[in-house]
Amino acid sequence: MMLREARVGDIPQIQIVRNAVKENALSNPNLVTDQDCADFITQRGKGWICEMEHQIVGFSIVDLVDHNIWALFVHPDFDKRGIGKQLHDIMLDWYFDQTQQSVWLGTAPGTRAEAFYRRAGWKEIGLHGKGEIKFEMTFENWRPLP
Repeated sequence: MMLREARVGDIPQIQIVRNAVKENALSNPNLVTDQDCADFITQRGKGWICEMEHQIVGFSIVDLVDHNIWALFVHPDFDKRGIGKQLHDIMLDWYFDQTQQSVWLGTAPGTRAEAFYRRAGWKEIGLHGKGEIKFEMTFENWRPLP
């Protein structure tokens, strides 16, 4: 398993992972274009991928413009292996190296993603979009000093 920064050339495989998920699936896969992905990993923020045997099995993308987690997904064939946690942690470490501003995300209620974010220390702060739970992580709560 290898983690590295995402590149524009990774987008086709990123899209495969994004469209394979069973929870928080896109109602219309055309809503997230390759250009959107490129903008988020090259202009607005940064992304990371997890690769196994030259196949992308998970990815994360954070947006410094709107201060949110744009994506964190693991292909269902590779879940429960700690990939999501590693992608989450490298992304937040980088984000809070860039800014001390809180970061937010939205996820559907009653999903494994909701439980994952709660375990990772995210705080529920309301609702977002079409009934998603809105979570926030503050600089102070991310890897607090002893």
